[in-house]
Amino acid sequence: MRGSAAQGGASRRGPAREPAARTYARALPVVPVRARGLTIEGADGRRYLDCVSGAGTLALGHNHPVVLEAIRRVLDSGAPLHVEDLTTPVEDAFVTELLRTLPPGLADRARVRFCGPTGTDPVATALALVRAATGRARVVTLADAHEAVLDDREPGQPLPAGLLLDPVRSEAGVLPAPDALVRRLGDRADGQAVPLVVDETDSGVGRTGAYWAFEHSGVTPDVLVLAKAIGGSLPLAAVVHRDDLGDPNRHGTPRAGSFRGNQLALAAGTATLAHVREHRLAEHAAALGGRMLARLRALAADSGCVGDVRGRGLMAGVELVAPEDSPDGPARPGAAAHLAAAVRRESLRRGLIVDVTGPHASVVRLLPPLIVTEEQMSVVLELFADAVRAVDRLWPGGSVPLRGQSISR
Repeated sequence: MRGSAAQGGASRRGPAREPAARTYARALPVVPVRARGLTIEGADGRRYLDCVSGAGTLALGHNHPVVLEAIRRVLDSGAPLHVEDLTTPVEDAFVTELLRTLPPGLADRARVRFCGPTGTDPVATALALVRAATGRARVVTLADAHEAVLDDREPGQPLPAGLLLDPVRSEAGVLPAPDALVRRLGDRADGQAVPLVVDETDSGVGRTGAYWAFEHSGVTPDVLVLAKAIGGSLPLAAVVHRDDLGDPNRHGTPRAGSFRGNQLALAAGTATLAHVREHRLAEHAAALGGRMLARLRALAADSGCVGDVRGRGLMAGVELVAPEDSPDGPARPGAAAHLAAAVRRESLRRGLIVDVTGPHASVVRLLPPLIVTEEQMSVVLELFADAVRAVDRLWPGGSVPLRGQSISR
């Protein structure tokens, strides 16, 4: 805090300014006070269908009963809520359930290392591990990937320390990696003893229609990066790796943060992993997600401002394009981003919460929780289609909806 101004009062320098921390809510002006499953209730009493799911963190939606019960059991047990570098029954249960979800080729030789809960912590830990194990520094990513990526080296240049792949690049605009490409790169990495690191932060725990998205391609990673949904709505991150890759701490690499392995998050994560497995929610995501993508592609075919629909399972990206941005017309910088923002705004007016992502903020992202029903999905898609049609009606006139404006239905 920086004095009373940061707390909402007046300061000696003049009227208080709104804290910068509050500016994010302007994009989604909802004050949630209750939530359950797919539904959020705002302070104004209005209800919304949440298709953001905490950027994919809420695999079971808001306040699922199995998650709440798991948290209550830990709270009522008197066990410590946070310990560091000590194995507890809660942690052991989580590791047991996690290994149960992994293919035998990884689970039989796996070690699990917990990290700080931010998105970068498990990636940094994984990269430190492969660099220490190989003695090399360069890591190749999917952005570099092509069939010869591991062979295109200058004379004398060593092989990479690792190959880092995201099965679906969610924040980049929901871009699934082609299975054939992942297989080719996985085979090439295996043939040259380059560790394959797969980042399942956004795509894991059933979201893509398989329990882990790498299973679509048939590859088995050497290192698996996990976060978001594995914590069952609480912050948790981990790295699973082959036992012969060792432990980064033995090579003098940095520790992975103090806030790792929180007991409430481990309990919530165990309950979530088990519920997804036992209720076959990955299969549900595959079936319902296929219908969602088909409906969105049909919408795109009738829309002048939807350029592409892509995704996998219950993970969809709808890319907005302005006709003037085509090769046949003059470019209008930022027009697609304005359209995406308008679709999000019109969706919210209709009671649907969606996200905007991608490098140009032009992709509307839908991430419904895995417990969404067919009836709920039908409502979601109808509301979203109505929002897109509202934006589409305005666009032929060449007017991009401005921030804060609404479009009449």
